[in-house]
Amino acid sequence: MRNDAENVRVRGSGTQSVYVTLRQEILSMALEPGSPLDEVRLSERFRMSRTPIREALLRLAADGLVTTLPNRNTIVATIDFASLPTYFEALTLMYRVTTRGAAQRRNGEIMKTVRRHQKDFAEAVAGRDAYAMIEANREFHVAIAELAGNPYYTAFFARLLDEGRRILRLYYSTFDDRLPRQYVDEHEEMIAAIEAGDVERADQMAIAHAAQIVRQIQEYIARDLDRPVAISMS
Repeated sequence: MRNDAENVRVRGSGTQSVYVTLRQEILSMALEPGSPLDEVRLSERFRMSRTPIREALLRLAADGLVTTLPNRNTIVATIDFASLPTYFEALTLMYRVTTRGAAQRRNGEIMKTVRRHQKDFAEAVAGRDAYAMIEANREFHVAIAELAGNPYYTAFFARLLDEGRRILRLYYSTFDDRLPRQYVDEHEEMIAAIEAGDVERADQMAIAHAAQIVRQIQEYIARDLDRPVAISMS
């Protein structure tokens, strides 16, 4: 018979397994926005009690990936396209602030981490692995933010990148997950500017990097969702 500590460990392992699986399915859009997440059906699917299912859903809610409705039903969180202008304004600012800061500080050890994530990103692009692209892109930019040296910027930028994972998934889908080599090269140019301590060049690359994402998403919304959104980069 299991003791209390063993029960907690097993339940925690189950919660983590459910959390990781559902999170990947939500971020990859296998579970579409608005899809219901019924505890009973999830319990049957994962062959475990409802307690770890409920705990996993709470973690996903904290990530902003699921929403609990007034009737207590849980669904995959919808994407608020109307908020994209302000989201991209904040994202662009953080691209610029962190990339400029990284160019000012420069640190060989942290740059090794940046380059490792860039290698992961390039391999994911070559393999057309959208989920791996999203993860590597996030870690690449967070590492640059850490190099910039302001933990508040790093935390805020990480939060923005996490909130935008599904937007990034839509972005990659506009290329049928065949992301042009150009976007790998843009990361390389950012790295070169940072290593050279060229603050202005780093800033220019950050602006260009954000602008092409905004442009592609705007075109996607106008074409595929029939609801154009004016996204300003000014």
